[in-house]
Amino acid sequence: MPKSKRNKQVTLSKTTKKGRGHKELIVNAIRDAAENYNSVYVFSFENMRNQKLKEFRDQLQKSSRFFLGSNKVMQVALGRSPSDEIKPNLHKVSKLLRGNAGMVFTNLSREEIERLFNEFEGYDFARTGSIATEKVELKEGPLEHFTHEMEPFLRKQGMPVRLNKGVVELVSDYVVCEEGKPLSPEASRILRLMGVMMATFRLHLVCRWSSDDFELLIDGPGDSDVE
Repeated sequence: MPKSKRNKQVTLSKTTKKGRGHKELIVNAIRDAAENYNSVYVFSFENMRNQKLKEFRDQLQKSSRFFLGSNKVMQVALGRSPSDEIKPNLHKVSKLLRGNAGMVFTNLSREEIERLFNEFEGYDFARTGSIATEKVELKEGPLEHFTHEMEPFLRKQGMPVRLNKGVVELVSDYVVCEEGKPLSPEASRILRLMGVMMATFRLHLVCRWSSDDFELLIDGPGDSDVE
């Protein structure tokens, strides 16, 4: 009977004792998932929002298990080459764990996983440095959606405002942000006060692995060595 690669001892060097123990727990959890689920997908993400991801994970918790964190630890768990992979072709999955990436082990069908990921979107306020998706300009005159208590704060954000009979008034047109340009800290705060959401949290499936199949689902730079 061939020796199981899954039980091979792994040394995680250059970590503290506590850190090494935590990483070994993650490695073991990933290897257990590889045994207990039919397939695994790598996914990438943009505009990560932890609460939105938690809601999505909760939706799939009975059929799937997610892993995010250190790509290096996840690669070690799967194996980085044919010689140390825990199951055939999992080293190909390992190669795609880079940048903003995670894994989901699941018993759901490919059609169901693709539907769930394609339909998932989470909207939120954009953070400083995010790229504005549209131009937002405020015209001169009363700003009735801002209360008079907010006038000093708005001035600190660079807005040309004043109080006129208890109403916040813009004394000249003001561009909050330009489409395609990074948001300043001030623009991010103003958009939040206005209730304008420009960040969309999305998940993109990168590849799929099962015991009898591996498939690259999207093309990306440096993927030429993954077949």
